[in-house]
Amino acid sequence: MKQEKPYQEEAIDDLLYQARGCLDRDRQNTIVFQSPTGSGKTYMMTRFIGALARETEKPVCFLWVSIGAGNLYEHSFRSVKKEIDPAVQCSLLEDEFFGSRDSIREKELVFLNWEKIRNKRDGKFTNVLMKEKDEYNFPEVLENTRTKGIRIILIIDECHRSAGTPRALELRDEIIRPFLTIEMSATPGFLKEGAGVTIQVPPQKVIDAGMIKKEVIINKDLEQIIDDEIHSERLVLESAYRKREEIRQEFERIHARVNPLMLIQLPNADAGEEKKKSVLRFLREKGVPDDRIAIWLSEEKINSEEELLNKNTSSVDFLLFKQAIDTGWDCPRAHVLVKFRETSSVTFEIQTVGRILRMPEARSYDNELLDAAYVYTNIQSIIIKKEEYQPNILKNLTSRRISGYRDISLPSYYRNRVDFGDITGHFGLFYEKAFCLFFDIEQADRAAGKMPDCEACREKMAAKGIEFDTKRLDSIIHDLTIHAQDIDRGQRIDMADTLHITYSDSDLQQAYEAVLARNFHGFAPKRSMGNVKQAVIKTFRLYLGISPAGGGIEMMQRIVVANQAVFSRIISDAVLEFRRFKEEEIKRKTEGRWNEEWQIPLSRNYNPEMVRELPASLSVMQPLYLPLNGKKEPDMLEVDFIRYLETKKESVLWFWKNGDEHMESNFGIRREDGRTFQPDFIVRFRDGRTGIFDTKDVSHNKEDHVQKSDALYKYIAEGRYEGKDLVGGIVVRDQSGQFWYYMQPQYKGFDEEPQMWKRMEDLFTH
Repeated sequence: MKQEKPYQEEAIDDLLYQARGCLDRDRQNTIVFQSPTGSGKTYMMTRFIGALARETEKPVCFLWVSIGAGNLYEHSFRSVKKEIDPAVQCSLLEDEFFGSRDSIREKELVFLNWEKIRNKRDGKFTNVLMKEKDEYNFPEVLENTRTKGIRIILIIDECHRSAGTPRALELRDEIIRPFLTIEMSATPGFLKEGAGVTIQVPPQKVIDAGMIKKEVIINKDLEQIIDDEIHSERLVLESAYRKREEIRQEFERIHARVNPLMLIQLPNADAGEEKKKSVLRFLREKGVPDDRIAIWLSEEKINSEEELLNKNTSSVDFLLFKQAIDTGWDCPRAHVLVKFRETSSVTFEIQTVGRILRMPEARSYDNELLDAAYVYTNIQSIIIKKEEYQPNILKNLTSRRISGYRDISLPSYYRNRVDFGDITGHFGLFYEKAFCLFFDIEQADRAAGKMPDCEACREKMAAKGIEFDTKRLDSIIHDLTIHAQDIDRGQRIDMADTLHITYSDSDLQQAYEAVLARNFHGFAPKRSMGNVKQAVIKTFRLYLGISPAGGGIEMMQRIVVANQAVFSRIISDAVLEFRRFKEEEIKRKTEGRWNEEWQIPLSRNYNPEMVRELPASLSVMQPLYLPLNGKKEPDMLEVDFIRYLETKKESVLWFWKNGDEHMESNFGIRREDGRTFQPDFIVRFRDGRTGIFDTKDVSHNKEDHVQKSDALYKYIAEGRYEGKDLVGGIVVRDQSGQFWYYMQPQYKGFDEEPQMWKRMEDLFTH
């Protein structure tokens, strides 16, 4: 069985909690489960169904309905059957319910296609399973199931597609009449009106877990083979072919058993047949044998069996298809997509390239080539649709290094970023353990179906002094009079005469977060707070039965604040135990390395929604794109520094604006703690000097200045010792707009020791 990612475990727990609540309260409801493409929605739902069937005492069965044409429901059936708990029996509607079965069995999971059963003609169903007949039809099977007291849980896969149409609603509400409906979708913003609850998986958690690729680059390296003789079709095929081969070689180099698949999407209608012939001719010219080419068309299927295509070690290298492959098609080794022109323009969005987003081994390789997906197209105009959940993933803008660049060979440091100084999602396991240990509660065993008795847990917590009646928490002094002659005595005022009141929402939130934060033991507060809160919520929900919805969060906060001495100890113990785990994990995963011959990259790719072009003739990359901040503006200090450099053309040959993303292709310097520091600018002077500068606001975090200044000073000093002509330092701007840089062994802020700083102007009169 697959190893669950932390976000998957959280989602499964959320689904179980909500489903239990509906069954225990005997109340019908709808849950919308929204999770990104590639996150493992089917897997999470499979684990949820198995766990619920195993633990609930209520008689339940499940209907898995797939939306849309095609055989997605059969694909789901096969995928689920591989992972489902043995307590659940899986059936296909068309195989099991042709008249001999009168009902769905308890704990049975039936798969069906929405389109096949909902169609009507002249007001009557057209599918034989739905028609009135001597034997049982499917509506009668459903009615008999309900009559036996078995509650129907309906799972609608890809619910955004047509689950809200009048015909679909009629089928759901009048014929299936489920006790609980779970609507699954990857579409951001799909929230059914009136839905009882929505469970959402944050897409960034999926990316951080290494389940999907970090970016999709469009038409990468086309310029390397373009010439006057090559036509657009050949250009994109040749570029994509080379990229697939480059990826294959990289997988081989790192000893990953993955054969990357190149998808080739053909146009529809007659043009598609001609394009297919042309593509096959190209592949055969390359010496690709027929058994390494798959075709997946409605009228023709060759080498397209899922078992053959989907394995990471499959021998199939290329797949030709039209339109979108069935929604739900799962081939994580797909890495390159070729999309031929049908119109002059197309809008690219995540759904367009969803088939190449998954990671083949469900992990990041910390490798820019392998952690990206690639699209090649001969479309004349591309519109990149703004993506709300991962806005920087689709990239079609390219900036290229100028032809006059000469090698600088600066050593560059890069360390795999396995640590952000935060408490991660794994913390929940440590908090739950510390919680159970303190209150002498037996820890839940989800795999074995051993769940806690919430009332017994409450009694054990009360025996340890936990106060659950927390309506009045705050205290303020009232009716206090201080005589004028006592004001200057500096007397202590005791709070004996106080008024007990209820916390305001904002004060309660602040007090709750303070209890958590003061036990973080040095972990980054902002990055850690969310995961610690999630740990508290999950534990309260599991052991006390408190739902986060309907005031549950406030109740949890009140319990923690009212009993903060106890919960401070639990959190502190859990954090210290987590720290030991994390230190060991970092030791295992951390690898720092120097590239002694680092060069400015040939090209960089950008998403148009995330950058702004800035005219800069001295930039070594043309055009120059600057990243936008939260206000959708570039960093104005960096813009002003660039404009300042642009006035120094007699002294400056070119400058490089370093990237902000943690990537090996960016220039890096090793900090004392082993982390990577990426200075903002490299400046090449006409006299041969190389400058390395990092722009900072004068009021910026001084500790950050100290660490970066020390690292930069050491790097430049060592470079000079080896004969490199280096200058540089931290750069600030004073109130008059003048730039200053600092290059000393011990950092002193500009506001502390301005005389230790040097004018940038002095570098240009060298």
